[in-house]
Amino acid sequence: MSTIKVTDDTFKSEVLDSDIPVFVDFWATWCGPCRMVAPILEELSEEYEGKIKIVKLDTDENRQTAMNYGIVSIPTLNVYKGGEVVKQIVGARPKAALLKELSDYIA
Repeated sequence: MSTIKVTDDTFKSEVLDSDIPVFVDFWATWCGPCRMVAPILEELSEEYEGKIKIVKLDTDENRQTAMNYGIVSIPTLNVYKGGEVVKQIVGARPKAALLKELSDYIA
């Protein structure tokens, strides 16, 4: 499995209604740090398939969802569990640091 692209229209069904924790990457195509973290998220989505879902939301194309969650800096990485934000990470991180941040939420 790879990361899933979500939009304002699919955010509720893919993220808020998910049975497993969801790691949302709020990003934009012009953002250098966002492009740096993208391959790490692809790796994590494959390594932890079925345990955590990793999705990407382009903040330029989906402004409503970004505004709803107060996203002002990208990349912002939110963890959602049971439809609620349970963790927020602002800025790019190496894989080891992301795994440490996610360890409490990976089933």
